[in-house]
Amino acid sequence: MKIIVAGEAKEVKDGLTIAQLLIDEQVETPEYVTVTVNDDFIDSSKFEITNLQENDTVEFLYYMGGGRYVVY
Repeated sequence: MKIIVAGEAKEVKDGLTIAQLLIDEQVETPEYVTVTVNDDFIDSSKFEITNLQENDTVEFLYYMGGGRYVVY
């Protein structure tokens, strides 16, 4: 299936979870990342059980001091 990750189209396997995507994308310090799917924030406790769907848009965000988010 196709999804958009950090603005880039990707072909991924069906049933991919956010947790596995973090591993596949080699996200640094995943314990500090905030994830949005289609602009909805996903609680980190649900990364293991949240399956991505065709055409989802995923962004990885890191909190930076001063109240800013940086898009990975």
